[in-house]
Amino acid sequence: MASTEELDKVTNDTTDLTINDTKSVNTTAKTPTPAANTDTSNASDAAKNAGAGGTVKTLPKAFRENFKLFSKFGDTKSDGKSLTLSQSDKWMKQAKVIDGKKITTTDTGIYFKKFKSLKIGLSDYHKFIESLAKAKTVSEDDLIQKMADSGTPVSNSNAASAGQIQNTIDRLTDPSRYTGSSKQRFDESGKGKGIAGRKDVVEGAGYVQGYQNKNSYDKTH
Repeated sequence: MASTEELDKVTNDTTDLTINDTKSVNTTAKTPTPAANTDTSNASDAAKNAGAGGTVKTLPKAFRENFKLFSKFGDTKSDGKSLTLSQSDKWMKQAKVIDGKKITTTDTGIYFKKFKSLKIGLSDYHKFIESLAKAKTVSEDDLIQKMADSGTPVSNSNAASAGQIQNTIDRLTDPSRYTGSSKQRFDESGKGKGIAGRKDVVEGAGYVQGYQNKNSYDKTH
């Protein structure tokens, strides 16, 4: 049979355990649970601005800027949000994407017209490049980078330079280059013969017009 002292000890130990368990429960109850992070303020701007298909976010800034510039090229009323096939071809030629061998304007026409619209926006234009690159087995990233590095639209002027014009004038006014009847209008110094060079004068000498060896027979025989 347990003594009174032993019973008191057991009672005290049980009380201590109960108190400790209560403290542990209270501590757990008071520990705050971290709230779920619902702040979306740091969402990617590219993701927010991505258009249909969510592809805009992958395009370089320079590419997007050039898209706006070329979409306005030759069209003063354009808002810069969509471009035509001719504007696209202009851009790709300047970027040397269209080289007439690996990629031609026939290729771009085929894949551009699949969108069944005269103009397409940036997101659809990216899809157009994806389709073109896949069909021609070239790197999509390389095409995009070339177009990003193309620079602003450059006008293709057909006007001849001052030097080219002068060269043409010199060539056309150099008597030494003339042939046939035109050559007969000038003497050896290049001076015009006047009416004698413009009008056939019948001499009755028995030679055809323009014959160069007149009266030379007796000198050689």
